[in-house]
Amino acid sequence: MADVTYIAAQSRPTQGALLMATAVLLFSCMDVTTKHMALAYAVPLVVFMRYAGNFTLLLAIFGPRKGRSLFATQRTGLVLLRAASLACSSLCAALAFQRMPVAETIAILFLAPFGVMLLAGPLLGEKAGPLQWAAAGLGFAGVLLVARPGSGLDPVGVVFALVSAANGIVYNTLSRTLARSETTESMLVWTALVGTLAFGAALPWSMANHWPTALDLVGFAALGILSTAGHFMFTQACRLAPASVIAPVNYLQLVWSGLLGFAVFGHVPDHLGLTGMGLIALGGVSAALWPMIAPRPVLRAGAC
Repeated sequence: MADVTYIAAQSRPTQGALLMATAVLLFSCMDVTTKHMALAYAVPLVVFMRYAGNFTLLLAIFGPRKGRSLFATQRTGLVLLRAASLACSSLCAALAFQRMPVAETIAILFLAPFGVMLLAGPLLGEKAGPLQWAAAGLGFAGVLLVARPGSGLDPVGVVFALVSAANGIVYNTLSRTLARSETTESMLVWTALVGTLAFGAALPWSMANHWPTALDLVGFAALGILSTAGHFMFTQACRLAPASVIAPVNYLQLVWSGLLGFAVFGHVPDHLGLTGMGLIALGGVSAALWPMIAPRPVLRAGAC
């Protein structure tokens, strides 16, 4: 009974889902901006600017109040692994965006939520219900339809997207695990620091031959702002709802990315691609809504 009581007292799935929905909107804006910048600048430079801006903002917001405690961790090894997995995922995603449309790239990246749902049971003790698994299967079918052979997607871009998704599984699972022992601020600042150092080391080989324009500087600054706000909401969502609730809400990112990709780049997926994206969105939304309407267990006096 202790575990059920804890979940009832601590879990707020509606708030967690809303935070995740907002986070993926910010991530979609960041992805479109990343693609725009990666068409003109080296990808490591673009990713460095994102992480450096992120790190600067975090120090400015939390540094004066927290001081050195901002960097305090309980499970340092896992915190660093989480940060490294996101850095690798960010690099591969940017390389995929450089070669493929935003919406199709995001569709392939949606393999990550499936992996999170698969690992949430054995690692976190959070098991998805039958309807959630059926909805996840529907979403997976949609991903296969988008990334089908003959779709015209760049094969190298597809590989980068798959590697990014694999690292996303590690990042998302560790985010949920570490939310129980680490503060949101410390996880954010270590993620930003690791990315800044890793991609900063590559700057001598990725600096452009021309100085960025004023508009490009705004784009670089936007990457840091969107990343900071998005990951803060993402980490908070992990604290408020189980992985089986927040992971499917990631599918809304496909909707945002499709709309923004059309607005900025004028790209419209083909009919089969749109059908696959519709299946992904339908499966994700269905899985996200089910825990809110499903009957909950009734606890009787003396039950254990």
